[in-house]
Amino acid sequence: MFLHAAIPVFIPLHHVMKKSSQTCLEDSPGPVFSANTLTDAAVAAFQKRILDFYKTRGRHGMLWRHTDDPYRILVSEIMLQQTQVDRVALKYPAFIDAFPDAAALTRAALADVLATWQGMGYNRRAVSLKKCAEKMVSEFNGTLPRNPAILATFPGIGPATAASICAFAYNLPVVFIETNIRRVFIHFFFAGADAVTDAEILPLVEQTLDQENPRVWYWALMDLGTDLKKSVPNPNRRSTGYVKQAPFAGSDRRIRGMVLKHVIGNAPAREKSIVTAVAEDPARVRRILIALESEGFLTRGKDGFRIAE
Repeated sequence: MFLHAAIPVFIPLHHVMKKSSQTCLEDSPGPVFSANTLTDAAVAAFQKRILDFYKTRGRHGMLWRHTDDPYRILVSEIMLQQTQVDRVALKYPAFIDAFPDAAALTRAALADVLATWQGMGYNRRAVSLKKCAEKMVSEFNGTLPRNPAILATFPGIGPATAASICAFAYNLPVVFIETNIRRVFIHFFFAGADAVTDAEILPLVEQTLDQENPRVWYWALMDLGTDLKKSVPNPNRRSTGYVKQAPFAGSDRRIRGMVLKHVIGNAPAREKSIVTAVAEDPARVRRILIALESEGFLTRGKDGFRIAE
C-alpha cells in the first residue's frame, strides 16, 4: 500500500563500503558532506535531513505511492520515465481504470492503449508497457519478478527502472540513480565540483541507503531532488551525463504524436489526410509515417493507415 522513475544505473548490494571519518555541518543549508570520507554519524545526519524534509514537504498524495501492486508500480514508473509528475498524476488514474491489471492490458487493442496514453508523449513507452504486460501474463503469472536483473530484460525497462520497481513494489534495498537522486547527491556531496560521474555517486547512494525502508527513502530523495531544482541552480548541470532536452515544438516527436492522434481518431487514414491534419512539410510527414510503420505503430493498407494490432 505504498510508492516513484529512473535513469540508468543499478548495482546490487553485494558489497559494502568501509566508512571513514568526516565532519558534517548539520545545520548548514548548503552542501555539507564530503564525498571522500563518510562516518556512520554523517550517514545518520544525512538520512535525517532527507527524511525530515519528506515528513514535512514530501509529495504524499500521489496515487502510485498508495499501492504496492507490482503492475501499478510498473505503469507509474514507465509513465514517470520522461513525463512530469503533474501530467502523470492526471493520466495514471485513467490508464489504471482502463487497464486495471496486466491481463486487461494484454487483451487490449494497441489502438485503445495509445488512445488512453494520448497526452503523455513518447508513445514507445505505451507499446513497451503492453509488451511488458504480455510477458507478465505469459511468463510470470500476471506479476513481476523480484529480481532487477530479470526485470531489466522486459521491454522498455533498463537497469535503473528495474531497480526502482523492486524498491517501490517489493521494498528491496537496491541501489540506483535517477535524475532527482543524482541532483541531491551532487548538491550535498560535490560542492564546487564539475564533471561529476555516476561512478562517483553510486557508492554514496549505496552507503547512505536506508536498508529498513528503501521505498520511503527513495521517495524522500526524489522529492528533495525535485525541490532543489526550484531552489538552487540545477546541480545536475555539473553531471557528466547532463544533456539539455531538445525543444518539443517543431520536433519529430511532436509530429509523431500528431500523426498517431489523427490515425487513432480517423482510421483508416490516408496519407493525404494525415499530411493535411499535421500541417507540416509533406516529405517530413512521409518520412515519419515510414518510421512509425517500421517500428510497429502503424500498418498501411489499400484504404490507408491504421494502428497496428
